[in-house]
Amino acid sequence: MGLIERVFALFFDDGRNVIRETAEVFRENAEGAASREAELHRETLRQFAEEFQRPRPGRFDRFINGLNRLPRPLLAFGTIGLFVVAMVDPLWFASRMQGIAVVPEPLWWLMGAIVIFYFGARHQAHSQRFQTSIAQSLSQVPGVIDNAARLEALRAGASDGPQQGDMAPVIDAAPNLALAEWQGRVPSRAAATTEP
Repeated sequence: MGLIERVFALFFDDGRNVIRETAEVFRENAEGAASREAELHRETLRQFAEEFQRPRPGRFDRFINGLNRLPRPLLAFGTIGLFVVAMVDPLWFASRMQGIAVVPEPLWWLMGAIVIFYFGARHQAHSQRFQTSIAQSLSQVPGVIDNAARLEALRAGASDGPQQGDMAPVIDAAPNLALAEWQGRVPSRAAATTEP
């Protein structure tokens, strides 16, 4: 009984399992592999979520942004339209201008202030979001430069020395008879066989 006890103590003493520890050298630990795979999956999802973190503007914001783009084209086309109307129907144009002349000056200032403050605040908020996106893009520049340098190093390494193994180009030094015949350098086989 003492010999068997010593053999078991050699392999399983102090909570050790020599057989399991030896098997782990030759086979991947399934629990460790599962935890590494879960960590990789979690990190992949985190990076994917970062791409979509920017909140999408609501309907009102999109409507106002579209409205923000209208004043300049409307003013340009409206002014061109006034020139056309002034040439086509001068009396109609003159009567409309008389109506605009009646609008009091403070009312023009009030309308200008409302338009400037409302659209100006929207423009400032849009500009600040744009500057934030530029800062985020600039923070990625060092990584892009590093990747470009790595690609250039790969390109330089690929063109420096001869390629080996499966990567080496296959060079067939034998002439292509079909191509030479097509180009007219070699008489065709049919003509060679029919001549005596």
